[in-house]
Amino acid sequence: MFQVTPGMRRLCATVLGMEAIVVALATPVLITQAGVAPGMAVTVGIGLAVLCVVVAGLLKRPFAYVAGSVLQVLVLATGFLIPVMFVLGLIFTALWITAIFVARRVEGVTSR
Repeated sequence: MFQVTPGMRRLCATVLGMEAIVVALATPVLITQAGVAPGMAVTVGIGLAVLCVVVAGLLKRPFAYVAGSVLQVLVLATGFLIPVMFVLGLIFTALWITAIFVARRVEGVTSR
């Protein structure tokens, strides 16, 4: 059974909050550098940023961690629009996985 701990929730919310900022700031880059249509760029960039914030708010529930993992895949997929997002997506995916496992390990040790 997947148990949500306060430390895990805090770390994952931090990752998603920072990711929301980065993805939102990628919107103008999508328009100017990648030549993506403004409507599509705003939908992708701001849409993913809003999803990051919404999922961060739902982290009290276990399903939100699945949603956060799906969100990491979506952010990686934006690399097909602008390649630098592959790198940023990998960094945030690594932070997401680390936040889950490190928080569980640390809180498992401190609760004993």
